[in-house]
Amino acid sequence: MKIPDDYIEKIRAVYPNSSLERVEFNQDGMNNDVIIIDQQLVCRFPKTKWAKQTLAIEVKILQLVQSFIDLPIPQIELVEEDFVSYPFIEGEPLSRNKLLRLESSAQEKVIAQLGEFYQQLHSIPNDVLETSGIAASVAERTREDMLHLYQKTQEILFPYLWKHQRTWVHEHFEPLVEGNLTLEASPVLIHGDLGCYHILFNSEQQRISGIIDFGTAGLGNPAIDFASLLDNYGEPVVKRMAPYYSDLESLIDQARFRAGTVWLQWALMGVQQQDTELLLAHIGSSARDIQPLGVPW
Repeated sequence: MKIPDDYIEKIRAVYPNSSLERVEFNQDGMNNDVIIIDQQLVCRFPKTKWAKQTLAIEVKILQLVQSFIDLPIPQIELVEEDFVSYPFIEGEPLSRNKLLRLESSAQEKVIAQLGEFYQQLHSIPNDVLETSGIAASVAERTREDMLHLYQKTQEILFPYLWKHQRTWVHEHFEPLVEGNLTLEASPVLIHGDLGCYHILFNSEQQRISGIIDFGTAGLGNPAIDFASLLDNYGEPVVKRMAPYYSDLESLIDQARFRAGTVWLQWALMGVQQQDTELLLAHIGSSARDIQPLGVPW
């Protein structure tokens, strides 16, 4: 894929000494085009006006978060309305297969890193968040939002689903419909989209080398973050994080429920927008061992 000339011109203007000998162009993101230069520099270009606004919020959050967490995150270098750059963080996506193929001691270190990252992120003081004026995460979904999803799933997706799939949907939403499940919790700063592709892993050191893409970060229910980990790594892995994150058990049913709606949301968007890319977006990135709601932790 050819890199747009205006991107190259912009990079040359702000980094005149860059050789541009090794350039990687990534258009996979929904909001930003990403160019990696010489494995040293990341340049992001928002694709839409909305993406520009989202990127500005992300920059603000990154600048706040860096003083509260230990894991490396993007350290913003240059910021303009349609351009952001920061030093490259080396690593590869931490897939479930990659994690589970590690020796037990290495697995434990990585799981501890993830648990401690969330503990630190979710513990940023409320007065700091209020002063910073951080808004709600776009990943936040209220009870009403989820009931609407349930309704739309029945109207739009059920014609494409087999009987046992429709039964699963009804069973999954039943605790919410009956009022036995709450989706409420004291809001904290959440990442909102910590998929395996946003967790960078150093194979040589066998540890997480960084966390990227805070584009959906904001105030929200901490169970949302654990839903991402459940979906990507499965419940046995998340359960092993309990020693590193206080009171994780209290969030597990909310996280299970939210994790179970991820594919429904993507499928619904794909059918509504007739977009195959959305329908296929999460193939190969989800675990299959999430327990039903109410199963003892």
